[in-house]
Amino acid sequence: MPMLLGNLIQSAYSFVNAVWVGKGLGEAEMGAVTVTGATMFALLALALGITVGAGILAAQFVGARDTDGLRRVVQTSTALMAIASLVVFGVGEWLAAPVLRLMDTPADVLPLAVDYTRWLLLLTPFLFGTFLISSLLRAVGDSKTPLYFQTGGLVLTTALDPVLMFGWLGCPRLGLNGTAIANIISQCVSKFALYIWLHRRRNVTAPDWRRLTMDRQTLWLILKVGLPSAVQQGLAAFGFLFITGIVNAYGVSATAAFGAAMRIDQMALLPAMSFSVAVSTMTGQNIGAHQFDRVREVFRWGLLISGGVTLAGTVLAVSLPGLLLRAFLNDPEAIRIGTSYLMIVGACYVCLAVMFVSNGVINGAGQTLVTTLVTLLALWFVRVPLAVFLSHQFHRVEAVWIAVAAGFAVGMIASLGYYYSGRWKRAVIPLKSVAPIEGVVVG
Repeated sequence: MPMLLGNLIQSAYSFVNAVWVGKGLGEAEMGAVTVTGATMFALLALALGITVGAGILAAQFVGARDTDGLRRVVQTSTALMAIASLVVFGVGEWLAAPVLRLMDTPADVLPLAVDYTRWLLLLTPFLFGTFLISSLLRAVGDSKTPLYFQTGGLVLTTALDPVLMFGWLGCPRLGLNGTAIANIISQCVSKFALYIWLHRRRNVTAPDWRRLTMDRQTLWLILKVGLPSAVQQGLAAFGFLFITGIVNAYGVSATAAFGAAMRIDQMALLPAMSFSVAVSTMTGQNIGAHQFDRVREVFRWGLLISGGVTLAGTVLAVSLPGLLLRAFLNDPEAIRIGTSYLMIVGACYVCLAVMFVSNGVINGAGQTLVTTLVTLLALWFVRVPLAVFLSHQFHRVEAVWIAVAAGFAVGMIASLGYYYSGRWKRAVIPLKSVAPIEGVVVG
């Protein structure tokens, strides 16, 4: 629930920011946010993969009561994440403009998107650090601390956004880049405050910056679990880039509608994503402790809670699409296109919720290669080819929405099939029993 609350707060900010951009700046700026979001998602895939690998290993070490193993994960993953953030920043600066052009970004959107992406890339070290420490804290049973600092950062960002975007209080009017600069300031403040708090509390997840080294065996385990997840995130990100490119070909209204509808997707699927992380963490802990019966209980309750809450989001998105979209869009054509998206894709939200829960179990067991293959199947063997085929056949953007929905259904079936096969029932770490880890709550 704290993770869900944190995600809701993050999405509330995303909603407010989209309203400022869509209503206060215009369609071109909203389109720039849409294509930039797809690009940044691709660039952050490596960080998300390392985060998953470190979090799963940490959870299994917690379940096995291995304090030394947990500390090695903290030190090694922190050093690895620092290197990765520099690599991603350099690659992003180099590839931002070419990638946005390859996505067939509309001409009036492209300059805004390139400039906005380059500003957002300055967030990379802070975002990588935030992802990692939040994952490690969840692994030891603390999902509340990240929420507190995340909330503080989001409040600061929300306050700075209009000031910098519209030049309030004597500040220069920075337009779309103002929201990127507001994010940079707030992420920097919240991240350093969190690290200071963890060190003062002598928290087990606080890295020792004076002895920041990589343990070879731990590094191998993190990469073994994390790289398939990074590939999975990359597949999803590049699939999103590809789909966005197809949508871009239908014009600025379609791009803006897609961006606004994705905001509604985000809100509707937040419970599923939050419970997936919780399921993954508890699976890792219980596999580390050889409690497989509890994993099955986690799966069943995850389905019940996540599916039920997501169903409510489906009903809202399908019954009130126009009302929701008018919060972000003024153009009637963009609202019409966005409505068709929500009517088709919104009806399949529950499929994604079920897949997130079963993927959570599989990832928690360290079988991230399996969920990568599920993503490959659903996205690159179903969604993308079907989107290309149907859009060429019918020459309507609604064909892309049908392909997206079909990918959701295939992903759910494949993930459930692997879960029920039972092949996920093994740990990825050498297990041993030691004294309980101080300050750690095993789920």
